[in-house]
Amino acid sequence: MAAQRRNLIQSHQSWTDDLPLCQLCGVGTATNCEYGPDGKGTQSHPNEDGHLRFRGEDGCFLYGVFNGYDGSRVASFAAQCLTAELLLGQLNSSHTDSDVRRILTQAFDVVEKSYFETIDDALAEKAHLSNYLLPHNENVTFHQNQKVQERLKELEQEVSGGAMAVVALILNNKLYIASVGTNRALLCKSSSDGQNQVLQIGRPHSTDNEEELQRLAALGVDSARVRQAGQIAGQTSTRRLGDYRVKFSYGEIDLLSAAKSRPVVAEPEIHGSQSLDNVTGFLLLLSEGLINALESAHGPEQANQEIVAMVAAELALQSSLEAVAQSVVERVKRLHHDVYVSGRQRAPFCSRHEDMTLLIRTLDPPPGDGAPAQGGRIYPVSVPYSNSQSTSKTSVTLSLVMPSQNTLTNGTNTASTLEEGTPTPRQSPTATLQSTNTQTQSSSSSSGDGRLFRQRGSQAAKPDETGRVPPYVDFTQFYRLWGGDHSEAQSTHGGLGPQ
Repeated sequence: MAAQRRNLIQSHQSWTDDLPLCQLCGVGTATNCEYGPDGKGTQSHPNEDGHLRFRGEDGCFLYGVFNGYDGSRVASFAAQCLTAELLLGQLNSSHTDSDVRRILTQAFDVVEKSYFETIDDALAEKAHLSNYLLPHNENVTFHQNQKVQERLKELEQEVSGGAMAVVALILNNKLYIASVGTNRALLCKSSSDGQNQVLQIGRPHSTDNEEELQRLAALGVDSARVRQAGQIAGQTSTRRLGDYRVKFSYGEIDLLSAAKSRPVVAEPEIHGSQSLDNVTGFLLLLSEGLINALESAHGPEQANQEIVAMVAAELALQSSLEAVAQSVVERVKRLHHDVYVSGRQRAPFCSRHEDMTLLIRTLDPPPGDGAPAQGGRIYPVSVPYSNSQSTSKTSVTLSLVMPSQNTLTNGTNTASTLEEGTPTPRQSPTATLQSTNTQTQSSSSSSGDGRLFRQRGSQAAKPDETGRVPPYVDFTQFYRLWGGDHSEAQSTHGGLGPQ
Protein backbone atom coordinates (compact mmCIF):
# COMPACT_ATOMS: atom_id res chain seq x y z
CA MET A 1 0.00 0.00 0.00
CA ALA A 2 2.82 2.42 0.86
CA ALA A 3 4.51 1.66 -2.45
CA GLN A 4 1.27 2.38 -4.33
CA ARG A 5 0.86 5.72 -2.57
CA ARG A 6 4.51 6.54 -3.27
CA ASN A 7 4.02 5.85 -6.98
CA LEU A 8 0.93 8.05 -6.92
CA ILE A 9 2.73 10.99 -5.35
CA GLN A 10 5.63 10.73 -7.82
CA SER A 11 3.35 10.54 -10.85
CA HIS A 12 2.56 13.60 -12.92
CA GLN A 13 -0.94 12.24 -13.52
CA SER A 14 -3.71 12.33 -10.97
CA TRP A 15 -6.99 10.51 -10.65
CA THR A 16 -8.56 13.91 -10.00
CA ASP A 17 -7.86 14.90 -13.62
CA ASP A 18 -11.19 13.34 -14.58
CA LEU A 19 -13.28 15.14 -11.94
CA PRO A 20 -15.54 18.00 -13.08
CA LEU A 21 -13.98 21.41 -12.54
CA CYS A 22 -16.00 24.21 -11.03
CA GLN A 23 -16.77 26.72 -13.77
CA LEU A 24 -17.41 29.53 -11.26
CA CYS A 25 -13.73 29.60 -10.36
CA GLY A 26 -10.45 30.86 -11.81
CA VAL A 27 -6.83 30.30 -10.75
CA GLY A 28 -3.73 32.40 -11.38
CA THR A 29 -0.16 31.32 -10.67
CA ALA A 30 3.42 32.56 -10.88
CA THR A 31 6.67 30.77 -10.11
CA ASN A 32 9.24 31.93 -7.59
CA CYS A 33 11.78 34.53 -8.63
CA GLU A 34 15.05 35.92 -7.31
CA TYR A 35 16.33 39.25 -8.67
CA GLY A 36 19.90 40.01 -9.56
CA PRO A 37 21.61 43.41 -9.22
CA ASP A 38 20.40 44.31 -12.72
CA GLY A 39 16.78 43.61 -11.77
CA LYS A 40 16.49 40.48 -13.89
CA GLY A 41 14.78 37.57 -12.22
CA THR A 42 15.63 33.88 -12.21
CA GLN A 43 13.62 30.92 -10.93
CA SER A 44 15.42 29.23 -8.04
CA HIS A 45 13.37 26.01 -7.84
CA PRO A 46 10.40 24.29 -9.52
CA ASN A 47 6.92 25.46 -8.59
CA GLU A 48 5.85 23.94 -5.27
CA ASP A 49 2.28 25.30 -4.99
CA GLY A 50 -0.86 23.32 -5.71
CA HIS A 51 -4.60 23.89 -5.90
CA LEU A 52 -7.93 22.16 -6.40
CA ARG A 53 -11.33 23.37 -7.66
CA PHE A 54 -13.91 20.65 -8.10
CA ARG A 55 -17.66 20.39 -8.33
CA GLY A 56 -19.08 17.42 -6.50
CA GLU A 57 -22.59 16.02 -6.23
CA ASP A 58 -25.47 17.28 -4.12
CA GLY A 59 -24.47 20.95 -4.43
CA CYS A 60 -20.97 20.39 -3.03
CA PHE A 61 -17.96 22.43 -4.18
CA LEU A 62 -14.36 22.00 -2.99
CA TYR A 63 -11.49 24.47 -3.42
CA GLY A 64 -7.98 24.58 -2.00
CA VAL A 65 -4.61 26.32 -2.28
CA PHE A 66 -1.50 24.51 -1.06
CA ASN A 67 1.84 26.17 -0.42
CA GLY A 68 4.58 23.56 -0.59
CA TYR A 69 8.19 23.88 0.47
CA ASP A 70 11.28 21.73 -0.07
CA GLY A 71 9.47 20.17 -3.02
CA SER A 72 5.91 19.85 -4.27
CA ARG A 73 5.28 16.28 -3.10
CA VAL A 74 3.23 17.12 0.01
CA ALA A 75 1.17 19.83 -1.72
CA SER A 76 0.38 17.49 -4.62
CA PHE A 77 -0.46 14.57 -2.35
CA ALA A 78 -2.65 16.71 -0.09
CA ALA A 79 -4.66 18.05 -3.04
CA GLN A 80 -5.37 14.52 -4.29
CA CYS A 81 -6.00 12.90 -0.92
CA LEU A 82 -8.27 15.65 0.42
CA THR A 83 -10.38 15.39 -2.71
CA ALA A 84 -10.73 11.64 -2.19
CA GLU A 85 -11.68 12.14 1.45
CA LEU A 86 -14.32 14.80 0.78
CA LEU A 87 -15.87 14.29 -2.66
CA LEU A 88 -16.47 10.54 -2.85
CA GLY A 89 -19.76 10.47 -1.02
CA GLN A 90 -18.60 11.52 2.44
CA LEU A 91 -20.64 14.75 2.32
CA ASN A 92 -24.30 15.28 1.53
CA SER A 93 -27.00 17.89 2.06
CA SER A 94 -28.31 16.19 5.21
CA HIS A 95 -25.11 16.83 7.19
CA THR A 96 -25.17 19.40 9.98
CA ASP A 97 -22.45 21.98 10.61
CA SER A 98 -20.87 19.78 13.28
CA ASP A 99 -20.89 16.84 10.86
CA VAL A 100 -19.10 18.87 8.22
CA ARG A 101 -16.48 20.14 10.66
CA ARG A 102 -15.85 16.60 11.88
CA ILE A 103 -15.46 15.27 8.34
CA LEU A 104 -13.06 18.09 7.44
CA THR A 105 -10.92 17.41 10.52
CA GLN A 106 -10.85 13.68 9.75
CA ALA A 107 -9.87 14.39 6.15
CA PHE A 108 -6.80 16.38 7.20
CA ASP A 109 -5.85 13.65 9.65
CA VAL A 110 -6.06 11.03 6.89
CA VAL A 111 -3.92 13.20 4.60
CA GLU A 112 -1.21 13.49 7.25
CA LYS A 113 -1.14 9.79 8.12
CA SER A 114 -1.38 8.63 4.51
CA TYR A 115 1.48 10.87 3.42
CA PHE A 116 3.81 9.50 6.08
CA GLU A 117 2.84 5.99 4.99
CA THR A 118 4.16 6.83 1.53
CA ILE A 119 7.60 7.62 2.93
CA ASP A 120 7.77 4.85 5.56
CA ASP A 121 10.15 2.71 3.50
CA ALA A 122 12.40 5.66 2.70
CA LEU A 123 12.57 6.72 6.35
CA ALA A 124 13.43 3.17 7.41
CA GLU A 125 16.19 2.95 4.82
CA LYS A 126 17.50 6.36 5.85
CA ALA A 127 17.68 5.29 9.50
CA HIS A 128 19.44 2.03 8.56
CA LEU A 129 22.07 3.76 6.41
CA SER A 130 22.67 6.41 9.07
CA ASN A 131 23.45 3.66 11.60
CA TYR A 132 25.67 2.00 9.02
CA LEU A 133 27.84 5.11 8.93
CA LEU A 134 28.40 5.38 12.68
CA PRO A 135 31.93 6.63 13.44
CA HIS A 136 32.94 3.42 15.20
CA ASN A 137 32.10 1.28 12.18
CA GLU A 138 35.59 0.53 10.88
CA ASN A 139 34.36 -1.96 8.29
CA VAL A 140 33.12 0.78 5.94
CA THR A 141 35.53 1.62 3.14
CA PHE A 142 35.89 5.09 1.62
CA HIS A 143 34.08 4.00 -1.55
CA GLN A 144 31.22 2.46 0.43
CA ASN A 145 30.97 5.56 2.58
CA GLN A 146 30.71 7.77 -0.51
CA LYS A 147 27.94 5.65 -2.04
CA VAL A 148 25.99 5.63 1.23
CA GLN A 149 26.30 9.40 1.54
CA GLU A 150 24.91 9.84 -1.96
CA ARG A 151 22.01 7.54 -1.21
CA LEU A 152 21.26 9.41 2.02
CA LYS A 153 21.02 12.66 0.07
CA GLU A 154 18.57 11.06 -2.33
CA LEU A 155 16.47 9.76 0.52
CA GLU A 156 16.48 13.13 2.28
CA GLN A 157 15.16 14.78 -0.87
CA GLU A 158 12.46 12.12 -1.10
CA VAL A 159 11.16 12.45 2.45
CA SER A 160 11.68 16.14 3.23
CA GLY A 161 9.21 18.90 2.63
CA GLY A 162 5.79 19.94 3.77
CA ALA A 163 2.88 22.17 2.85
CA MET A 164 0.41 24.71 4.20
CA ALA A 165 -3.20 24.51 3.10
CA VAL A 166 -6.37 26.57 2.99
CA VAL A 167 -9.49 24.73 1.87
CA ALA A 168 -12.96 26.09 1.13
CA LEU A 169 -16.02 23.86 1.08
CA ILE A 170 -19.45 25.01 -0.08
CA LEU A 171 -22.32 22.71 0.88
CA ASN A 172 -26.00 23.64 0.99
CA ASN A 173 -24.85 27.11 -0.07
CA LYS A 174 -22.92 27.44 3.20
CA LEU A 175 -19.21 28.19 3.35
CA TYR A 176 -16.67 26.33 5.49
CA ILE A 177 -12.96 27.24 5.66
CA ALA A 178 -10.30 24.83 6.95
CA SER A 179 -6.72 26.05 7.22
CA VAL A 180 -3.36 24.70 8.28
CA GLY A 181 -0.51 27.21 8.16
CA THR A 182 -0.13 30.61 6.59
CA ASN A 183 -2.28 30.67 3.46
CA ARG A 184 -5.27 33.01 3.55
CA ALA A 185 -9.00 33.11 2.79
CA LEU A 186 -10.80 36.40 2.06
CA LEU A 187 -14.53 36.85 1.59
CA CYS A 188 -15.68 40.01 -0.16
CA LYS A 189 -19.42 40.61 0.03
CA SER A 190 -22.02 43.34 -0.13
CA SER A 191 -24.35 43.41 2.88
CA SER A 192 -28.09 44.04 2.75
CA ASP A 193 -27.72 47.66 3.92
CA GLY A 194 -25.44 48.52 1.03
CA GLN A 195 -22.19 48.37 2.97
CA ASN A 196 -19.31 46.36 1.57
CA GLN A 197 -17.11 44.08 3.62
CA VAL A 198 -13.74 42.39 3.18
CA LEU A 199 -13.48 39.60 5.72
CA GLN A 200 -10.34 37.58 6.45
CA ILE A 201 -11.51 34.19 7.66
CA GLY A 202 -9.14 32.98 10.38
CA ARG A 203 -5.63 34.00 11.31
CA PRO A 204 -2.42 32.47 9.99
CA HIS A 205 -0.81 29.80 12.15
CA SER A 206 2.49 31.61 12.44
CA THR A 207 5.12 32.47 15.02
CA ASP A 208 3.45 35.83 15.75
CA ASN A 209 -0.02 34.37 16.37
CA GLU A 210 -0.72 34.79 20.09
CA GLU A 211 -3.05 31.80 20.29
CA GLU A 212 -0.50 29.57 18.62
CA LEU A 213 2.26 30.80 20.92
CA GLN A 214 0.05 29.99 23.92
CA ARG A 215 -0.57 26.52 22.52
CA LEU A 216 3.18 25.94 22.18
CA ALA A 217 3.84 27.33 25.66
CA ALA A 218 1.35 24.86 27.14
CA LEU A 219 3.48 22.08 25.65
CA GLY A 220 6.62 23.40 27.34
CA VAL A 221 8.05 25.34 24.39
CA ASP A 222 9.63 28.74 25.10
CA SER A 223 7.20 30.89 23.13
CA ALA A 224 9.33 34.03 23.59
CA ARG A 225 12.22 32.35 21.79
CA VAL A 226 9.88 31.16 19.04
CA ARG A 227 8.55 34.68 18.56
CA GLN A 228 12.06 36.10 18.45
CA ALA A 229 13.31 33.46 16.01
CA GLY A 230 10.33 34.04 13.69
CA GLN A 231 10.71 30.55 12.19
CA ILE A 232 10.56 26.91 13.14
CA ALA A 233 12.81 24.70 11.04
CA GLY A 234 12.90 27.23 8.21
CA GLN A 235 9.17 28.06 8.11
CA THR A 236 7.06 30.68 9.87
CA SER A 237 4.12 28.29 10.23
CA THR A 238 3.27 26.52 13.48
CA ARG A 239 0.94 24.08 11.73
CA ARG A 240 1.76 22.24 8.53
CA LEU A 241 1.22 19.04 6.57
CA GLY A 242 4.11 16.63 6.26
CA ASP A 243 7.62 17.72 7.31
CA TYR A 244 8.80 14.62 9.17
CA ARG A 245 11.62 16.50 10.89
CA VAL A 246 9.31 18.65 13.04
CA LYS A 247 6.84 15.80 13.53
CA PHE A 248 9.15 12.93 14.51
CA SER A 249 12.50 14.56 15.35
CA TYR A 250 11.37 17.73 17.11
CA GLY A 251 13.47 16.75 20.15
CA GLU A 252 16.55 17.39 18.04
CA ILE A 253 15.39 20.91 17.12
CA ASP A 254 16.61 23.44 19.67
CA LEU A 255 13.44 25.56 19.73
CA LEU A 256 11.21 22.51 20.18
CA SER A 257 13.38 20.21 22.27
CA ALA A 258 11.50 20.97 25.51
CA ALA A 259 8.08 20.07 24.06
CA LYS A 260 6.12 17.42 25.97
CA SER A 261 4.38 16.26 22.79
CA ARG A 262 4.40 17.04 19.07
CA PRO A 263 4.31 20.87 18.85
CA VAL A 264 3.89 21.37 15.11
CA VAL A 265 0.63 19.74 14.07
CA ALA A 266 -1.58 19.26 11.01
CA GLU A 267 -4.89 19.81 12.80
CA PRO A 268 -6.94 22.32 10.81
CA GLU A 269 -8.67 25.36 12.22
CA ILE A 270 -12.21 25.29 10.83
CA HIS A 271 -14.51 28.29 10.41
CA GLY A 272 -18.14 28.01 9.41
CA SER A 273 -20.67 27.63 8.42
CA GLN A 274 -21.37 30.99 6.86
CA SER A 275 -24.51 31.26 4.77
CA LEU A 276 -24.03 32.44 1.19
CA ASP A 277 -27.76 33.02 0.60
CA ASN A 278 -28.29 36.37 -1.15
CA VAL A 279 -24.54 37.08 -1.01
CA THR A 280 -22.93 38.90 -3.92
CA GLY A 281 -19.16 39.08 -4.19
CA PHE A 282 -16.29 36.64 -4.35
CA LEU A 283 -14.13 34.33 -2.29
CA LEU A 284 -10.32 34.45 -2.54
CA LEU A 285 -7.82 31.78 -1.52
CA LEU A 286 -4.23 33.05 -1.49
CA SER A 287 -0.95 31.24 -1.06
CA GLU A 288 1.63 32.53 1.39
CA GLY A 289 3.91 33.52 -1.49
CA LEU A 290 1.31 35.88 -2.96
CA ILE A 291 0.57 37.43 0.42
CA ASN A 292 4.25 37.93 1.26
CA ALA A 293 5.02 39.47 -2.14
CA LEU A 294 2.31 42.10 -1.74
CA GLU A 295 3.14 42.80 1.90
CA SER A 296 6.85 43.08 1.10
CA ALA A 297 6.12 45.72 -1.53
CA HIS A 298 3.50 47.81 0.28
CA GLY A 299 3.50 46.67 3.90
CA PRO A 300 0.97 44.40 5.62
CA GLU A 301 -1.51 47.07 6.71
CA GLN A 302 -3.72 47.16 3.61
CA ALA A 303 -2.76 43.94 1.82
CA ASN A 304 -6.25 42.42 2.02
CA GLN A 305 -7.94 45.52 0.67
CA GLU A 306 -5.34 45.92 -2.09
CA ILE A 307 -5.75 42.40 -3.42
CA VAL A 308 -9.55 42.73 -3.33
CA ALA A 309 -9.33 46.04 -5.20
CA MET A 310 -7.16 44.40 -7.87
CA VAL A 311 -9.61 41.53 -8.26
CA ALA A 312 -12.57 43.92 -8.48
CA ALA A 313 -10.82 46.01 -11.13
CA GLU A 314 -9.94 42.98 -13.23
CA LEU A 315 -13.46 41.59 -12.95
CA ALA A 316 -14.62 44.77 -14.67
CA LEU A 317 -12.18 44.25 -17.55
CA GLN A 318 -11.76 40.54 -18.20
CA SER A 319 -14.15 38.10 -19.85
CA SER A 320 -13.03 34.99 -17.94
CA LEU A 321 -12.22 34.23 -14.33
CA GLU A 322 -9.02 32.48 -15.34
CA ALA A 323 -7.84 35.70 -16.98
CA VAL A 324 -8.91 37.72 -13.94
CA ALA A 325 -6.93 35.55 -11.51
CA GLN A 326 -3.84 35.46 -13.71
CA SER A 327 -3.92 39.21 -14.29
CA VAL A 328 -4.05 39.89 -10.56
CA VAL A 329 -1.08 37.60 -9.90
CA GLU A 330 0.86 39.32 -12.69
CA ARG A 331 0.03 42.72 -11.20
CA VAL A 332 1.39 41.66 -7.81
CA LYS A 333 4.47 40.24 -9.48
CA ARG A 334 5.13 43.48 -11.40
CA LEU A 335 4.49 45.56 -8.29
CA HIS A 336 6.97 43.50 -6.29
CA HIS A 337 9.62 43.79 -9.03
CA ASP A 338 9.09 47.53 -9.53
CA VAL A 339 9.58 48.22 -5.82
CA TYR A 340 12.84 46.27 -5.90
CA VAL A 341 14.33 48.09 -8.91
CA SER A 342 13.14 51.47 -7.60
CA GLY A 343 15.54 51.32 -4.67
CA ARG A 344 12.89 52.80 -2.40
CA GLN A 345 12.52 52.12 1.31
CA ARG A 346 10.93 48.69 0.91
CA ALA A 347 13.26 47.54 -1.89
CA PRO A 348 15.43 45.39 0.46
CA PHE A 349 12.31 43.33 1.31
CA CYS A 350 11.64 42.59 -2.37
CA SER A 351 14.81 40.84 -3.53
CA ARG A 352 12.88 37.62 -4.12
CA HIS A 353 9.43 36.09 -3.90
CA GLU A 354 8.11 32.56 -3.61
CA ASP A 355 5.53 30.78 -5.79
CA MET A 356 2.21 32.61 -5.94
CA THR A 357 -1.29 31.18 -6.33
CA LEU A 358 -4.66 32.97 -6.32
CA LEU A 359 -8.02 31.21 -6.53
CA ILE A 360 -11.18 33.26 -7.17
CA ARG A 361 -14.69 31.88 -6.66
CA THR A 362 -17.54 34.20 -7.60
CA LEU A 363 -20.69 34.37 -5.48
CA ASP A 364 -24.11 35.42 -6.74
CA PRO A 365 -27.58 35.81 -5.26
CA PRO A 366 -30.47 33.85 -6.81
CA PRO A 367 -31.59 35.21 -10.22
CA GLY A 368 -33.88 38.21 -9.90
CA ASP A 369 -32.85 38.96 -6.31
CA GLY A 370 -31.06 42.28 -6.27
CA ALA A 371 -29.91 41.98 -9.88
CA PRO A 372 -29.52 45.23 -11.82
CA ALA A 373 -32.09 46.14 -14.43
CA GLN A 374 -29.40 46.25 -17.12
CA GLY A 375 -26.02 44.62 -17.24
CA GLY A 376 -25.51 41.78 -14.80
CA ARG A 377 -23.87 40.81 -11.55
CA ILE A 378 -22.58 43.55 -9.25
CA TYR A 379 -19.34 43.15 -7.32
CA PRO A 380 -19.20 46.08 -4.87
CA VAL A 381 -16.21 46.31 -2.55
CA SER A 382 -15.00 48.92 -0.09
CA VAL A 383 -11.28 49.52 -0.51
CA PRO A 384 -8.73 52.06 0.72
CA TYR A 385 -7.86 54.61 -1.91
CA SER A 386 -4.69 56.67 -1.80
CA ASN A 387 -4.40 59.64 -4.17
CA SER A 388 -0.96 60.69 -5.32
CA GLN A 389 -1.71 64.28 -4.29
CA SER A 390 -2.82 63.40 -0.78
CA THR A 391 -1.30 61.28 1.96
CA SER A 392 -4.65 60.49 3.55
CA LYS A 393 -6.55 57.31 2.77
CA THR A 394 -10.27 57.18 2.30
CA SER A 395 -12.92 54.62 1.51
CA VAL A 396 -13.86 54.21 -2.12
CA THR A 397 -16.80 52.18 -3.34
CA LEU A 398 -16.29 50.23 -6.56
CA SER A 399 -19.53 49.08 -8.13
CA LEU A 400 -18.57 46.62 -10.83
CA VAL A 401 -21.34 45.52 -13.18
CA MET A 402 -20.58 42.26 -14.95
CA PRO A 403 -22.35 40.91 -18.06
CA SER A 404 -25.38 38.82 -17.15
CA GLN A 405 -26.04 37.17 -20.49
CA ASN A 406 -22.51 35.80 -20.76
CA THR A 407 -21.80 34.03 -17.48
CA LEU A 408 -18.24 34.66 -16.30
CA THR A 409 -16.65 31.25 -15.93
CA ASN A 410 -13.35 29.47 -15.76
CA GLY A 411 -11.80 30.57 -19.03
CA THR A 412 -14.95 30.15 -21.13
CA ASN A 413 -18.07 32.02 -22.13
CA THR A 414 -21.01 29.73 -21.48
CA ALA A 415 -23.74 31.62 -23.35
CA SER A 416 -24.48 30.37 -26.83
CA THR A 417 -26.16 33.56 -28.05
CA LEU A 418 -25.90 37.27 -27.32
CA GLU A 419 -28.93 39.49 -27.01
CA GLU A 420 -28.93 43.04 -28.23
CA GLY A 421 -27.17 45.36 -25.80
CA THR A 422 -25.20 42.63 -24.03
CA PRO A 423 -21.48 43.49 -23.77
CA THR A 424 -19.24 41.19 -25.76
CA PRO A 425 -15.99 39.72 -24.40
CA ARG A 426 -14.07 42.56 -26.07
CA GLN A 427 -16.01 45.21 -24.22
CA SER A 428 -15.41 46.37 -20.67
CA PRO A 429 -18.35 46.20 -18.26
CA THR A 430 -19.39 49.43 -16.59
CA ALA A 431 -17.24 50.52 -13.66
CA THR A 432 -18.25 53.43 -11.46
CA LEU A 433 -16.07 55.00 -8.80
CA GLN A 434 -17.66 56.94 -5.97
CA SER A 435 -15.55 58.47 -3.21
CA THR A 436 -16.73 59.27 0.29
CA ASN A 437 -14.07 61.95 0.65
CA THR A 438 -14.69 65.17 -1.29
CA GLN A 439 -11.01 66.18 -1.18
CA THR A 440 -9.89 62.99 -2.88
CA GLN A 441 -12.77 63.13 -5.31
CA SER A 442 -12.01 66.66 -6.44
CA SER A 443 -8.26 66.06 -6.75
CA SER A 444 -8.69 62.84 -8.70
CA SER A 445 -11.26 64.10 -11.22
CA SER A 446 -10.33 66.24 -14.21
CA SER A 447 -13.88 67.19 -15.20
CA GLY A 448 -16.25 69.53 -13.45
CA ASP A 449 -19.40 67.48 -13.77
CA GLY A 450 -17.81 64.03 -13.60
CA ARG A 451 -19.30 63.04 -16.95
CA LEU A 452 -16.13 62.30 -18.86
CA PHE A 453 -17.49 58.81 -19.57
CA ARG A 454 -20.79 58.70 -21.44
CA GLN A 455 -23.23 55.89 -20.77
CA ARG A 456 -23.42 53.45 -23.65
CA GLY A 457 -26.89 52.67 -24.88
CA SER A 458 -27.95 49.41 -26.38
CA GLN A 459 -26.82 50.59 -29.82
CA ALA A 460 -23.30 51.43 -28.62
CA ALA A 461 -22.31 47.80 -28.63
CA LYS A 462 -23.22 47.40 -32.33
CA PRO A 463 -20.41 48.14 -34.83
CA ASP A 464 -21.16 50.29 -37.87
CA GLU A 465 -20.63 49.28 -41.47
CA THR A 466 -16.86 49.76 -41.08
CA GLY A 467 -16.74 47.37 -38.12
CA ARG A 468 -16.05 50.14 -35.61
CA VAL A 469 -17.82 50.68 -32.29
CA PRO A 470 -19.04 54.25 -31.58
CA PRO A 471 -16.84 56.07 -29.05
CA TYR A 472 -17.96 56.14 -25.44
CA VAL A 473 -15.40 58.58 -23.99
CA ASP A 474 -16.28 62.25 -24.38
CA PHE A 475 -13.20 64.49 -24.59
CA THR A 476 -15.17 67.70 -25.20
CA GLN A 477 -14.57 69.15 -21.76
CA PHE A 478 -10.91 68.16 -21.82
CA TYR A 479 -10.40 69.97 -25.11
CA ARG A 480 -12.28 73.01 -23.76
CA LEU A 481 -10.07 73.18 -20.65
CA TRP A 482 -6.94 72.42 -22.62
CA GLY A 483 -7.75 75.10 -25.18
CA GLY A 484 -8.42 77.70 -22.50
CA ASP A 485 -5.21 77.00 -20.61
CA HIS A 486 -3.05 76.93 -23.71
CA SER A 487 -4.71 79.49 -26.00
CA GLU A 488 -1.95 82.01 -25.48
CA ALA A 489 0.76 79.42 -26.03
CA GLN A 490 -0.96 78.22 -29.22
CA SER A 491 -1.16 81.74 -30.67
CA THR A 492 2.50 82.40 -29.86
CA HIS A 493 4.03 79.08 -30.91
CA GLY A 494 1.48 77.81 -33.40
CA GLY A 495 0.93 74.73 -31.24
CA LEU A 496 -1.29 71.90 -32.35
CA GLY A 497 -4.61 71.23 -30.68
CA PRO A 498 -8.24 70.70 -31.36
CA GLN A 499 -9.65 73.48 -33.55
